[in-house]
Amino acid sequence: MTTLFKIVTVKDEIVIGLTDAELDALGGRDAGAVARALKTRGELTAWQYAVRKAATGELEQAPRQKVGLLAHESLRVEPYPTPLAVRAHD
Repeated sequence: MTTLFKIVTVKDEIVIGLTDAELDALGGRDAGAVARALKTRGELTAWQYAVRKAATGELEQAPRQKVGLLAHESLRVEPYPTPLAVRAHD
């Protein structure tokens, strides 16, 4: 399963997706664990997610590109609930 999080900075915001295994490696499955990992490690690589049309024509959240996140004091991590299907990344 992939869980989505919104990363909010003073400049912009993006949505990232992390698998259960990736979250377990960070030490938890919530926004706090992601924020703590960023603060501790100073950086984190994740898949950026965006809305797209699936082959069926339905909208879905899908991986767009891998991004690197750098820790910053004004960065905020929030859960990102979505009514759309979430496609797993590799």
